[in-house]
Amino acid sequence: MPAHIEEAAREIVQRVEREGDAAVVEYTQRFDCPTFAADQLLVPPEAIETAYDEVPTEWLGAFRRARENVRTYHERQLPQSWLESFDGLLLGERVRAVASAGIHVPGFSAPLFATVHMAVEPARAAGVERVVIATPPRKDGSVDPFILVAVGECGVDEVYRMGGAQAIAALAFGTETVEPVAMIAGPGNPYTMAAKRLVYGRVGIDSLAGPSESMVIADGSADPAWVAADLLAQAEHTGDNTVILATDSEDLATAVSAALERQLQQLERSELIEQSLEDFGMIALVQDLGAAARLASEVAPEHLQLFVAEPFGLLEQVESAGAIFLGALATVSLGDYAAGPSHVLPTGGAARFSSGLSVRDFLKSSSLIYATERGFGRLAPDVEVLAEAEGLDAHAAAVRLRRRFGFGPFPSGEERDK
Repeated sequence: MPAHIEEAAREIVQRVEREGDAAVVEYTQRFDCPTFAADQLLVPPEAIETAYDEVPTEWLGAFRRARENVRTYHERQLPQSWLESFDGLLLGERVRAVASAGIHVPGFSAPLFATVHMAVEPARAAGVERVVIATPPRKDGSVDPFILVAVGECGVDEVYRMGGAQAIAALAFGTETVEPVAMIAGPGNPYTMAAKRLVYGRVGIDSLAGPSESMVIADGSADPAWVAADLLAQAEHTGDNTVILATDSEDLATAVSAALERQLQQLERSELIEQSLEDFGMIALVQDLGAAARLASEVAPEHLQLFVAEPFGLLEQVESAGAIFLGALATVSLGDYAAGPSHVLPTGGAARFSSGLSVRDFLKSSSLIYATERGFGRLAPDVEVLAEAEGLDAHAAAVRLRRRFGFGPFPSGEERDK
């Protein structure tokens, strides 16, 4: 991450920690709404109720169905606590949700309401009791009605008009208005990501996501117009989105290139898309699909589409990707809005070692150990030897004391301390 971004984020985080609401308001005035005031930070319930009058009924029905898909998927992910017998020991794991979570919903150049259900529903499925949203206000101080209705549908507890690094700091440290949370999730710009890095340890974070990435592996059976449409769809966010086509068909590569030029002219966000294609786009002609799978594993893209005749066969050759879309009909757009898995995914190659947002991000587990006399007797001699080898005599003594006097009746005083 560039030093100037981290330095700027550090200044914001430190000021919010020291000054609370005053700092959040000042940065919100500077970046979002010039007339913003502290009493606007918390969105009142009536603003959410009013927002329902501003969204189309058709959209509301579509959102409700999408939200249900996301909730159902993540409920299937939920791990269970367990406790089992292991030769004189009871060993297990207790799984609990974090007490509270803050979701950052960025503004960017469009109302990203889909981030609401894609992040809130995994938290709710995990059992998080308090879920709050932070999203920047518009120039007039209002919040986009699509975001507010999404918040209402997902049953969010609080909504704050704040975004960026100042929102992350407020969620982590708390202010006069904002109660702090235990976990922060959600996308944002580089300053937001830098702030998440800086507050990690004070709170948990999901990931440090960067610009969107998509890679398509296609063979000669693919429709070039469909492939081009999928590449364009993933290039339209912010002008710095990576889009890659890997194919073993020269004819397809040529046809997709021509289709990109034709379709680009028909799109409203053509300027951003063209910038992404010029700076971060690539069509790679590979020897075979195996080579394409190896390239995908090296790139470890946020989204990977297997636009091939036998996608499940090729799937076994892919090692790393945030989300994998199988077959011609599984366009990434389905996953972005309604399929089920969260669209908050690792970027920048982080899929090599991390996963998309899930129920597990909002859970914590405690290991459980209970020893019977048999279990203690089985482990104690080995533990005493191992502790002494590390020079940790107090560890060894804690075991030795129990071995010496057994399980009762226990002596007292100096005799017991020897």
